[in-house]
Amino acid sequence: MTKNVDHSKRLLLVAASVAAGGVAAAGAGAPFVISLMPSERAKAAGAPVEVDISTIEPGTMMVIEWQGKPVWIVRRTKAMLDLLDKHNDELADADSSVQQQPEYCKNPERSIKPEYLVVLGVCTHLGCSPTYRPEVAPADLGGKWPGGWFCPCHGSRFDLAARVYKGVPAPSNLVVPPHKYLSETRLLIGDDSKGKA
Repeated sequence: MTKNVDHSKRLLLVAASVAAGGVAAAGAGAPFVISLMPSERAKAAGAPVEVDISTIEPGTMMVIEWQGKPVWIVRRTKAMLDLLDKHNDELADADSSVQQQPEYCKNPERSIKPEYLVVLGVCTHLGCSPTYRPEVAPADLGGKWPGGWFCPCHGSRFDLAARVYKGVPAPSNLVVPPHKYLSETRLLIGDDSKGKA
């Protein structure tokens, strides 16, 4: 004696089981996939930083943090800018041939606006943080110094365009990060998607 089996109910039960299993697998896998995404803290560490530069006095430097590194913003005076081409023969890379800056900063001032220099405050030798020495010819540096940065760790020197001198341990100029002007007084460090303002 054969019984009539209703296969449609069986197919419905199999389909429902497969669907429930798929939903369970997606629910179990979601935390794993989410754990692979960067945290909010990690996103913020690499996020662009907006800076108000209106308070920087001529000849002084502001320090901000971007991607866990110090960024120096220097407002150079006309006298500082006039000194930049006076010592090119003493520099290892006076023309900034090594790519340590965006193309729009590959100029003698290494900046978008000559008055403002934006540079990472990390020595290219071993990652120390050089000290800002804007004064001309301090006695402890032999009297031949147009101002800039001096790395006390190993004696590397950089001029007021953050270009490295010859014969020091640092192999290249300081790095100019991507940046753009949002207005005359607002600077965005870490983003140059629309080029210079």
